[in-house]
Formats: sequence, structure tokens, C-alpha cells
Amino acid sequence: MMTNLFSVFDPSTSLGLPLNWLSSFLGLLFIPYTFWFLPNRISLIWNKVTQVLHSEFKILLGPNSMGNTLMFVSLFAFILMNNLLTLFPYIFTSTSHLSMTLALSLPLWLSFMVYGWLNHTQHMFAHLVPQGTPAMLMPFMVSIETVSNIIRPGTLAVRLAANMIAGHLLLTLLGNQGPGTSSMILSMLIFTQIMLLTLESAVAMIQAYVFAVLSTLYSSESQ
Repeated sequence: MMTNLFSVFDPSTSLGLPLNWLSSFLGLLFIPYTFWFLPNRISLIWNKVTQVLHSEFKILLGPNSMGNTLMFVSLFAFILMNNLLTLFPYIFTSTSHLSMTLALSLPLWLSFMVYGWLNHTQHMFAHLVPQGTPAMLMPFMVSIETVSNIIRPGTLAVRLAANMIAGHLLLTLLGNQGPGTSSMILSMLIFTQIMLLTLESAVAMIQAYVFAVLSTLYSSESQ
């Protein structure tokens, strides 16, 4: 029995150990098997996806990106794997917790800021005042840009967690309505949940892409 609606996101277990967080590393179990697979459609599609992401991130990072795109492609793959695995039953939704999403966004943003302010101080100051800003509005624009820069890791973390929570809550609410309903309503609920699962699969891919792209944009501003 659920004590409340949000108990499905409770990371505690009966053993007293945070074993649920091991679901974040389930994707690592699939990596060795890929070396034994013959080239199939899934591997070809994934190779195509990584090539497209590499080309897009290279454009965003600029000509001096070198091998930096590998980090953002790996970040996309990690978030996508976690988002898709959470759609299966009895697998912990790790990306719906701020402790997970903030642990991804905060170190990235902090490293970008430290690198940018230490190596490109004048360039970072120029970002605080957009080009063409009137002299009277410059103090306000500096304060606004500073606040928007500080809350970037929070917005990255909350965006990913909130989108994953919203879909799972809808599925939980609809699933709790099944017992005691007529067969017609039950069939409608099942059809609605199938449609929501399809939507959640798309949201899982889109949120992983958005997180990786925004991280790439924040990195490009510090170069």
C-alpha cells in the first residue's frame, strides 16, 4: 500500500541500504554485450545518433572543441539510459530526484564558471551586458544576467526531475483507478496508459537531449 502519491519515488528499501540507486548503473551491463553483437539495426541507429550529436555539439562548442563533445554525448547517453529504464516496472526512477539531477548539473556548471572566469575574465564580463544595452540599463542587466547565470544548475536539475515526475505521477494515478472499475473503463485506462507510455518515451529522449544541449551551450559561453 502506498502511504502517499509520492511514495513511488521513495529511495528507501526494506534492507536499509540505498540499493535502488544501483539502477543508474544498469546500462553499464549492456556495454560488454555490444562487442559481441554483429552489426544490426539497433547498433547502426545508435552509431548514427552519436555521429549527429557529435556534429551538433561540435558546432555549438566551436572550432576549439577538440574531444570535448565526447563528454556531452556520454552525458546524453547516461541520462537517456536512466530515463528509459525507469519506464519499466519495479525500476527506481533516479532522474526524478534532485539529488541525482543536481549532482549532474552543478559540477558541470561550476567547472565551466571556474574555467571561464580564470582564463577568459574579460569575455565573461562581456556576457553580463548584452550588446546594444543603454547605459542606464546596464546595472539592471548585470544583476539580471548574474542571477540567471547562478540559477542555471537549478533550472537544469528541476527541468529534468519535474518532467520525469509528471509522467510517472500520471501513470500512477491512472493505475490506481483500475481496481473496482467496469471492463469498459478499464480498457480505456489501459489504452490511455499505453499512450502515456509512448509520450513518456518521447519525453525521456527529449529531456536527455535538452540537458546535453544546454550543458554544451553553457560550456561554449565560458570559452
